[in-house]
Amino acid sequence: MHRTALLLAAVSLLAARPASAGRPNVVIFLADDLGWNDVGFHGGTQIDTPSLDRLAREGVELSRFYTTPICSPTRAALMTGRDPIRLGVVYAVILPWSQNGIHPEERFMPESFKAAGYQTAIVGKWHLGHAQETYHPNRRGFDHFYGHLHTEVGYFPPFSNQGGKDFQKNGVSIDDQGYETFLLADEASRWIRARDKERPFFLYMPFIAPHTPLDAPEDLKAKYADLSDEREPARSKNTDRTRQIAKLMRRPSARPLYAAVVDAMDQAIGRVLDTLDAEGLAEDTVVLFFSDNGGAAYSPGGADNAPLRGGKGETFEGGIRVVSLMRWSGQLAAGARMESIMSVMDVFPTLAEAADVPIESTFELDGRSLWPAIAEGKRIPREDYLFFASETPLRGTKMLTAFDDEWKLVQRLEEGLLSVDVTHSLFRIADDPYEYNNLADEHPEVVADMAKAIHRWRTLYPISGTRSTLMPPPGWRAPRDWADFPVSVEELGDGPAPGMPPPYALRPLDWMHGEQGRLIYDCEPWPLVGGGLCK
Repeated sequence: MHRTALLLAAVSLLAARPASAGRPNVVIFLADDLGWNDVGFHGGTQIDTPSLDRLAREGVELSRFYTTPICSPTRAALMTGRDPIRLGVVYAVILPWSQNGIHPEERFMPESFKAAGYQTAIVGKWHLGHAQETYHPNRRGFDHFYGHLHTEVGYFPPFSNQGGKDFQKNGVSIDDQGYETFLLADEASRWIRARDKERPFFLYMPFIAPHTPLDAPEDLKAKYADLSDEREPARSKNTDRTRQIAKLMRRPSARPLYAAVVDAMDQAIGRVLDTLDAEGLAEDTVVLFFSDNGGAAYSPGGADNAPLRGGKGETFEGGIRVVSLMRWSGQLAAGARMESIMSVMDVFPTLAEAADVPIESTFELDGRSLWPAIAEGKRIPREDYLFFASETPLRGTKMLTAFDDEWKLVQRLEEGLLSVDVTHSLFRIADDPYEYNNLADEHPEVVADMAKAIHRWRTLYPISGTRSTLMPPPGWRAPRDWADFPVSVEELGDGPAPGMPPPYALRPLDWMHGEQGRLIYDCEPWPLVGGGLCK
């Protein structure tokens, strides 16, 4: 054949290929409350984690990976690449009696991947809104949803929250039987095998493990029945107090059962990795693993974050610096370690760059791509502050933080009806990663500057954002089946509700509210006296 004809034939073949050709598959495993010291590759010796240890050998450890201290804010940041302070989900999780969700105008990561030709699925726990269909996974870019809208649904049937059944497939209630963690592994593997092999896939697998209430198969309970609780103190007042109270009440340690739950999760991850191997997909798939926050180190949680300080719900390192790994066989150096600060907000832009997927977000992302640091070992400095917060579990008790490569400020607020007590702890994390040396008294000017930055960051919060409400409104009842609960799109208004103020009064009222919260969504206020008009 003539050279020109060959060239034209090659061009025709390339043009005929789908737009997604050559892009890697993506699998995201998300643990729920996994401790820093609960994996073998961090030196943990009490729990078997061969699958995670394998990912560490074959991939890159993201050693300074940070999340929010609690569940829903981390998931919101993961899906949007945006700071959850803007989304209205920071201080507390979305509870069953909450009406909150993530604004439908926010573009979720699977939406971008789907637009680029990917088939998409979520297998596991959602926890990003359930009151309206606009918040449902199938409306946020996922072709397939198998799992639970809520947290704490239990590990064995009937999988319920507040007495209402919570297990579905694409909006339809199901009755699959078995241990929840293994059911997720079976469904993920089934979906991978049944995929359209001509297109790449995006699979998000958020486990409920090892979140409380803990439970495990009998063989794993027996395996860890004699495990001793050798955890060091968390060096956090409330966390350590719960352990002391449990001992005084002679309650058994949660550590053995927690170990069984983590072991089961590791087995489930192994099953999915084996499916990728059997399908010949290991070299074509980016695998990311991390925990949604630090381990629940308090008494009923059983996790161990040592030598990091604190745990879930706190902004010490043990609450926000989490176990994280990324593998792309043949593309990323095996056994490598990435030291640049990476946050959960960075996942969306990082994976989008790795897969050459356009983001096309409605709003400006707060995350940044760390792909050059992961793939090429380039150091990417943190030049602006990262902020995290939690008001869980006690309303009015807030822990906040701001940090960069040099400094970290931990701020604790104890709010009474007529007072607010504020304490500050300042650390140089590079020199003091375990937060032993509080330098606040030595550097008051640094504390003042960082506290001011936290103050301004908090003013971005929507006025109706989540707050800590451990109990429902008086008399509230759960539905019998959560799959039937979300109000359908057909029964909703045509767009977001305008709120109470008339349109002409919205901007002045937003300004008058000042630091009490934003009435205008995604408002970036000018730093004026009394609050600030939206830019």
